[in-house]
Amino acid sequence: MTHQPRTTIEGLQGVTADWSADKQAFPVPWGKAMMWIFLLSDTFIFSCFLTGYMNVRMSTTVPWPNPSEVFALTVAGKSIPLLLIAIMTMVLITSSGTMAMAVNFGYRRDRKRTAMLMFATAALGLCFVGMQAFEWTKLIVDEGVRPWANPMGAAQFGSAFFMITGFHGLHVSGGVIYLSVVAIRVLNGFYDRKGTYETVEVAGLYWHFVDLVWVFIFAFFYLW
Repeated sequence: MTHQPRTTIEGLQGVTADWSADKQAFPVPWGKAMMWIFLLSDTFIFSCFLTGYMNVRMSTTVPWPNPSEVFALTVAGKSIPLLLIAIMTMVLITSSGTMAMAVNFGYRRDRKRTAMLMFATAALGLCFVGMQAFEWTKLIVDEGVRPWANPMGAAQFGSAFFMITGFHGLHVSGGVIYLSVVAIRVLNGFYDRKGTYETVEVAGLYWHFVDLVWVFIFAFFYLW
């Protein structure tokens, strides 16, 4: 049987019918797709912040404070450079591991372990925020650093530090709340009744993004 080619009008009508039939073009859940779009927009924001910071750092004529000295902690009478920052980084890296395990157990529909690992991830995130609050308090109260002034050198240091770490800390705080809510829903069987643990994976995407951003902040702000 010979196939009769469609006319242009018939082809356009077919395309219109497909688009108006509420068909999904790609087999990606909408929740995951929206999270990827959100993370992409957040990537642009953090990229702008870090690019602005690097531009200020390289263009200022006033000496920039040495992060190893500014963020040092005194333990047993000895000043240890970046001790608190190293602990904060390890806490976030560990939280990525617990979140990955939570997603894995979510695939297996293991409700109890998924919830417990998500609560553990949220607890590690809360620990990170607490250490960041201590870091801010030390700089503001003990060192006198302000967003508009810095007694240790370039005034832009304070504004860059509080803007970048504050924005990231806000993401971690929001993530702690987000993970806690999802974990509670996992525990009460909400996703079993829904028939999918997709939201656990979506929450994992957000948390891994927050952890990845901290790696760049750690490298550009604390090690440079």
